[in-house]
Amino acid sequence: MEKIELKTVIPENLKKKRLDFALSELFPEHSRSRIQSWIKEGSVMVNSKNYKQRDLVDAGDVVEINTEQKTFGKDKAESIPLDIIHEDNEIIIVNKPAGLVVHPGAGNQDHTLVNALLNFDMNQDRLPRAGIIHRLDKDTTGLMIIARTIESHTYLVDQLQRRLIKRSYKTIVCGKLLTGGKIENKIGRHPKNRTKMAVIENGKLAITHYRIIKKYKHYTYLDITLDTGRTHQIRVQMSNMKYPIVGDQIYGKNLSLKKDIDTTLRDFIQNFNRQALHAYNLELIHPKTKKAVSYDAELPDDIKNLITMLNIND
Repeated sequence: MEKIELKTVIPENLKKKRLDFALSELFPEHSRSRIQSWIKEGSVMVNSKNYKQRDLVDAGDVVEINTEQKTFGKDKAESIPLDIIHEDNEIIIVNKPAGLVVHPGAGNQDHTLVNALLNFDMNQDRLPRAGIIHRLDKDTTGLMIIARTIESHTYLVDQLQRRLIKRSYKTIVCGKLLTGGKIENKIGRHPKNRTKMAVIENGKLAITHYRIIKKYKHYTYLDITLDTGRTHQIRVQMSNMKYPIVGDQIYGKNLSLKKDIDTTLRDFIQNFNRQALHAYNLELIHPKTKKAVSYDAELPDDIKNLITMLNIND
């Protein structure tokens, strides 16, 4: 447990504001939900009295916070290699390989990115999910942001929720798209297969932008950016448009190969057993410097080889 002791005086511009709102303004490094939990547990005193989160504060009120921040170290550290693109005291940028699960869960209690991060830096156990801000599917490769402090974690989660972190992908889809565009629909759990996602009426809003890099006879090379980050978002939306991602074993498994595809290319694609999807760029505001930063990761060899095959057989 990490002890947290904070003290402040309510300024004039926050008088007659709710306690939770005022404290979230004064301590932006801590999320509002975290501050509300402190108030509920009685760890926040105003003029030596307990207040509720909806109680109004006045200028000059003295607020004291005394609590303990629990650590999250229930997962074990494992010596798993990490491809670190960037690291500093606030963030780590990781290039995740195919086959690496992000979080421990049913069927994957270990050998995950969380376990690798705990081995890389034992202090990551102080953060939710070892500091992981967002996720990639097991067989999707590319860049992920990891926070190294509670303050950075709060800041980055807020940036992600406000759609201020730009995430860009490259992918190869089946079929020849004519133009780029925008996809806007709703995604939720598949009504019949609960392990899958689907475009459904009562799902959560999902917005994706796609641009054509190159057209092939039966395939299209795309650059994709996300406004939202729903589970399997790109895979579900491209499949729903009838342009599933090459190699997708869940959303593109039943696609048929065209008769006139070269035998060598046919064999290569049939044996491409993961979705050809790579998160190649991240753009964000650094939580400490507040400056815009950008990070890139090269395409992995299997997708490079796929593109080479498509170019040869185009």
